[in-house]
Amino acid sequence: MSDLQKTFSIIKPDAVATGKAGKILALLEDNGFRIVALKMVKLSQPQAEGFYAVHRERPFFHHLVKFMTEGPVIVMALERAYAVKKLREVMGATNPANAADGTIRKLFAESIERNVIHGSDAVETAAEELKYFFSTLELNQL
Repeated sequence: MSDLQKTFSIIKPDAVATGKAGKILALLEDNGFRIVALKMVKLSQPQAEGFYAVHRERPFFHHLVKFMTEGPVIVMALERAYAVKKLREVMGATNPANAADGTIRKLFAESIERNVIHGSDAVETAAEELKYFFSTLELNQL
């Protein structure tokens, strides 16, 4: 199937700390995503800074790094048809106040800063983000 894609997602520290990770994973599976790879990690400051380097000059960068290092996160590779676009839809708007009903952020996020999930914004970004956290072996084992 030529429209089959892999994308990358992070269940952020706020969702892990409040016990929402399982519900988020279930919603992803309910929306047709296959979990290809998954692991829980505690990001160091250099790891978070490297991952979010694209935002280094933005005013929220240091707050984002501090937030993403405050507790464990769940990183995952997801697969389905049009995975990148579909994940963006299922996550909902970055600001949960603007997210559509039934989306992950509308259901579980408390604010634009603490919005429970990250998802790649493009196929190319997904490829880079997947490589940041997963080896080729981990992504191609199934």
